[in-house]
Amino acid sequence: MAEVDDAVIDVVASEVINGCTITGDSDYSDKAVDPTSVEMRVKRKAKRLAKSLSRDSGIVNGHGGTATVVQLKRRWKNNRKSRNGFTKRGEIKKGGAGGKGVWGKLGEESDLDAAIDMKDPNYDSDLLDDDNIVLREITPESSDEDLKNSITFNILEYYEHGDTDEAAMTLSELNIVSKWHLITQVSVEVALEHKPSQREMTSILLSDLYGRLIKQKEIAQGFDVILGNLPDLILDTPDAPIVVGCFLARTIADDCLPPKIIDFFKEKNYSDLANQALIKAHNLLNIKHGLTRLDNVWGVGGSLRPVQYLVRQMNMLLDEYLCSGDLQEAIRCILELEVPHFHHELVYEAVVDVIEAMNTHTEISMCKLLKALYDAIIITPEMMNKGFDRVFDVLDDISIDVPLASAVLERFLDMCINAGFLEREVLRKIPTRASARKRYVSEGDGGRLKEA
Repeated sequence: MAEVDDAVIDVVASEVINGCTITGDSDYSDKAVDPTSVEMRVKRKAKRLAKSLSRDSGIVNGHGGTATVVQLKRRWKNNRKSRNGFTKRGEIKKGGAGGKGVWGKLGEESDLDAAIDMKDPNYDSDLLDDDNIVLREITPESSDEDLKNSITFNILEYYEHGDTDEAAMTLSELNIVSKWHLITQVSVEVALEHKPSQREMTSILLSDLYGRLIKQKEIAQGFDVILGNLPDLILDTPDAPIVVGCFLARTIADDCLPPKIIDFFKEKNYSDLANQALIKAHNLLNIKHGLTRLDNVWGVGGSLRPVQYLVRQMNMLLDEYLCSGDLQEAIRCILELEVPHFHHELVYEAVVDVIEAMNTHTEISMCKLLKALYDAIIITPEMMNKGFDRVFDVLDDISIDVPLASAVLERFLDMCINAGFLEREVLRKIPTRASARKRYVSEGDGGRLKEA
């Protein structure tokens, strides 16, 4: 058998490893080799790389000899085994901060360096290099709707306690930056839907807030908005122009606005309703002792009024009702007094007028009035009974001037009972004749009482 040169075998082995084949153009193709010899034939085997994790692992050629060592760098790169000694089995790598789509560890967003890279788009050299700049936290101003709701809540709370200092403190805590005129605007708009006593409290509040929270310009701006909104305000408050005119005149009387502000408002093209309010304010300021009278433009509160004043007002409204017969006007005047705890006086005065008049027209009119007040729950049953009890207590004195007082009273009580607002048990409280004032026969009878 012909021997094959060792050099040829080495070249063939290296080319097998590199995936090459020997062609006819090779320098060794002209060597005489017997193709029938099985032993001299080069045996080619498929490459199967051994799965080893060692860096020094290699492959072996088909003849069993050790060929050139091939470093499996690709297999080594794709190996997922941890190569540090800190990660143990079951623990999370990088503390959960690694991986695709992960933003980092919890809390790392606050660990920002004070210095920003100059290549960062957010880098501002003027801001960071100037030591005179002080950074502080600010809160943006709330919207108009939120501020109006907050101011309305504070105004309604002020109506409950009546403390202007407390109201000023709560209003100052609101997040108001440049919209201080809303305090004047909302305060007046809320007062339009309340009674004169609350309107008086609103005027006092605006006077106390002047110079503390709101300035003259902001008060004028608030009234400017109110005058422009009168077409909408009149839908809920029909007398809105008159009330706004009173508020404007009272604010001028409290030295919160100058008197020339009315001329300034007249130059603007407001609606006719606004002109009515301006005319009302102008007339209140120009009457005799107008500034002094404006202190009571809303009247005096019911609990602060003297009793004699309330009695006189009730007598006047009863006389006016008997003359005009306007039931709704009488009810409105009673409500404006704002003295529900003193309504028994109204019942007392009404019954006394019936006894002194001694005519059917007065009895029917007063019964109609008392029934309307009872049905509207303006006069409670307690006030009604208390008023009649007061009449029973002074019936003896009334009988001196009106001898038929008992008969007239009994007839009026029957009419009230039939109307349904008085119970029949009231008849038992009427003083009997035996308890009436005893009359002597004459001065010369020696004190003998007249037989009944």
